[in-house]
Amino acid sequence: MVQQTFLKTWKYLVKNGKIDLMKAFLYHVLKNLIIDEYRKPKTISLDVLLEKNFEPKINNSSNLFDIIDGREAMILINNLPEKYKKIMQMRYIQNLSLKEIHFITGQSKNSLAVQAHRGLEKLKILYNHEPIINDTLK
Repeated sequence: MVQQTFLKTWKYLVKNGKIDLMKAFLYHVLKNLIIDEYRKPKTISLDVLLEKNFEPKINNSSNLFDIIDGREAMILINNLPEKYKKIMQMRYIQNLSLKEIHFITGQSKNSLAVQAHRGLEKLKILYNHEPIINDTLK
């Protein structure tokens, strides 16, 4: 830090900076360098942490719930009427875009989007285990 202090002072002098009291100026520069050093975020090596027996914990519980919910939703798609089942499988299981589904089925992208939206609404009803009346699924 002392070397940095003298280098910064020298650079200031080279730029035609005016210094009234050299000793006070040097202390001021050094003080600012010390403050900068302590404010700088410290990085700790992973090797040092492992030597101190630090083991990072991985929490996959939310990811696990997403996987379970996704599998349940995939099973519930089979309970949808055939009109929505086909579109929902292509859109959400095979990850096809509406444009790709349009080329496969020949239906317009607008009607595919409506069917996918309605299929999602019906899937939400099935997923939330609400009482289902056969007329609501058709």
